[in-house]
Amino acid sequence: MPYLPTAAHSIKLHVELANVPNTLGRLATAIGEAGANIVSMGGFDVRGEVLVNDVVVNCSDDEHAHRVIAAVEALEGVDLDSWFDRTFHMHEGGKIEVLPLAPVSDMHDLSMAYTPGVARVCMAIHDEPARAHDLTIKKNTVAIVTDGTAVLGLGDIGPEAAMPVMEGKALLFKEFAGVDAFPICLDVDAPEEIVETVIRLAPTFGGINLEDIKAPGAFQVEQALKEALDIPVFHDDQHGTAVVTLAALRNSLKLTGRDIGDLSVVIAGVGAAGMAVGAILRNAGVGEIVGVDRTGAVYEGRDELNFAKEWFAANTNPDRKTGTIHDVLHGADVFIGLSGPGLITAADLRNMAPDPLVFAMANPDPEIRPEEADGLAAVMATGRSDYPNQINNVLAFPGIFRGALDAGATDITENMKLAAADAIADSVSDDELSPLFVVPSVFDKSVPMAVAAAVAEAAVADGVCRG
Repeated sequence: MPYLPTAAHSIKLHVELANVPNTLGRLATAIGEAGANIVSMGGFDVRGEVLVNDVVVNCSDDEHAHRVIAAVEALEGVDLDSWFDRTFHMHEGGKIEVLPLAPVSDMHDLSMAYTPGVARVCMAIHDEPARAHDLTIKKNTVAIVTDGTAVLGLGDIGPEAAMPVMEGKALLFKEFAGVDAFPICLDVDAPEEIVETVIRLAPTFGGINLEDIKAPGAFQVEQALKEALDIPVFHDDQHGTAVVTLAALRNSLKLTGRDIGDLSVVIAGVGAAGMAVGAILRNAGVGEIVGVDRTGAVYEGRDELNFAKEWFAANTNPDRKTGTIHDVLHGADVFIGLSGPGLITAADLRNMAPDPLVFAMANPDPEIRPEEADGLAAVMATGRSDYPNQINNVLAFPGIFRGALDAGATDITENMKLAAADAIADSVSDDELSPLFVVPSVFDKSVPMAVAAAVAEAAVADGVCRG
């Protein structure tokens, strides 16, 4: 079953149409019959016997886009002058830039912004290092650090290929919370090299957002940096995912009248995100959690568990359930997918408890398509933006760092994460809450500010704020 057309695979066509009746209609019909969706047209430029226009078309994938182009090229009375992929066009030259905050319009400005006046500020920081948080970009700047070993669902594609994702993250930091963030993509061979490099870079930044580092190295890196640095360190793949998942779960429980302590939750994928989701659900009071990896259910005493999975096994699956994902889903209330496409089927959902909650978050292709789960799940969520209930980390990380930076936090605690989840859940009012709306829109700019306020308050309560 092909995916629905989406802006992720949109193309812009520059066409010339014969200025006779029904040419535009035939163009629209051909695009529609090819399974694509016209989302906009520019104003017509009439040039005698021809009309010139730009047409934006959403497709399902790259192959589909080329089929649409072929269909347009085959039309009589329609000339396709040119076309381009809008996603690639957006990325040309990158998605972020550095802009000045201070004017340099005369010698007076120059003498304050740079030499000789800047020397006074340098010495103020030398004498009182904490002032760097007020007198430099450190106050509002986060490093987005990756080695490119676990990028989206693409795997180990390297630091340069990871850059577009990190740039996108920086764009979201700025757009949603006013935080200046910069990609730091490292060409390294081991987690220890990431740790060493980030420690050396840390004086420039007020926070470290770790991204797309494969497990179990991600756990080592985060733990080592949290111990070494006095600024917040946050692995978003783990904790951002966990925070938004908990928010979605809280609202789904409200909708279906369940109690969190009575839940049976199955997590598919016990990597970085799966570990963090398991931990935050455990801290939130979920009754039973069972994780499943490629080998099967994770339980205490199972062979060949790494140090991180040993912790997971010791703190979940109290009944030591064994078997495949299909086995352990029997009777479960909640499925949380953090693995790969097509992992479960409609038959699995029928074997779960009545009105199951299904969060199939593998990106870009979920563990089960919403179309397959239609009518079977009480709430269906994915990681995609083209379906309802997108569990998207942008609901969490901008506000979490905004709150941590504003509070002068030196750490991001478990209570700060729980506070963020509650703030996200509370951003959906009782009137808005429905099976198709258990998390707020990522474009609701009030959400990051609500998260920031809750996180800052929790940081103060936990006593992790810089004096």
